[in-house]
Amino acid sequence: MNLKMNAKKMMVAILATITMVSCKKEEKPIDQPTDKSVVELSGTISGNRTLDKDSVYLLKGFVRVGEDLTLSGTPTKTGILTIRILAEGTADNPIVFTSEKGPGLKNPGDWGGVVICGKATNNFPGGSAELEGGYGAFHGGNDDTDNSGKLKYVRIEYAGIPVNPNQEINSLTLGSVGSGTLISYVQCSYGGDDAFEWFGGTVNCDHLVAYRCLDDDMDCDNGFRGNVQFVLSLKDPNLADQSGSNGFEVDNDGSGSLNTPFTSPSFSNITLIGPKQNRETTLNIQFQNLAHLRRSCKIKIYNSVGTAYPSGIFIDGTNAINAAKNNEVSNKEFCIGRC
Repeated sequence: MNLKMNAKKMMVAILATITMVSCKKEEKPIDQPTDKSVVELSGTISGNRTLDKDSVYLLKGFVRVGEDLTLSGTPTKTGILTIRILAEGTADNPIVFTSEKGPGLKNPGDWGGVVICGKATNNFPGGSAELEGGYGAFHGGNDDTDNSGKLKYVRIEYAGIPVNPNQEINSLTLGSVGSGTLISYVQCSYGGDDAFEWFGGTVNCDHLVAYRCLDDDMDCDNGFRGNVQFVLSLKDPNLADQSGSNGFEVDNDGSGSLNTPFTSPSFSNITLIGPKQNRETTLNIQFQNLAHLRRSCKIKIYNSVGTAYPSGIFIDGTNAINAAKNNEVSNKEFCIGRC
């Protein structure tokens, strides 16, 4: 497997990993094979650097990848927020972005997450924006075929640290990422916020897994228009977010405006398994809907199945309801419950 990260001009790349080193003596400093050395990365990386599979890379604080920079190598456990990334593992040897804590000590929100900022279009006024949390992740442009690289056979675990109160980083955040980018065979597990969130862009994704993440499994905003297929999500009955946890949460934007391009992705071959394992299962009260489709969105969902949520598909707000009546919001062949 190899990992190559390439930052573009006029864009900023940051990793938000806060308090990565624990003060508890009983904790191991990092979950790693005993024959691998630990290499710390911090501050701004301003030149080319190779990351090899014989080391474990520990990112401390906000690590920024500078302009015109390439990182290449084969790390097994690390984490990064970037503009352009080429990270391709294999089915037997995936690239793993994870917490530095030892076995049995990891928790959702131990570190930041993987954030990719591209130059495709969105519906923010002016066409560009900073991702929520104010940590310097700017995205947006006018190139819908922009190539932000590749994520293939990648696991992202225990991400989702809050950079501000109620502003957590998702396991995988895609800001205005273009269709030239490949996102395939990516699993997000035990995230402290959403598993996958798209802010605008046109990237196509396939073979995704959302496993026991706290908040929404698939969150679409600000004009995302890609095609996503072959997704499995599974909820834990004890892990839910105070904001309310859904399978899908979809908005045109935060205010429900009619700004274009509309959030209108197509999802197909999706399996959503909620937290209600059986009649006796006690759920966290924050679990909500299989799909919350709201704020003027125009999502299409095909050939999919969902079960074990407190509520099914909730189309919320006049604009979303009117779009559904006009067949602009669609859940064709979406089977809920026993099918």
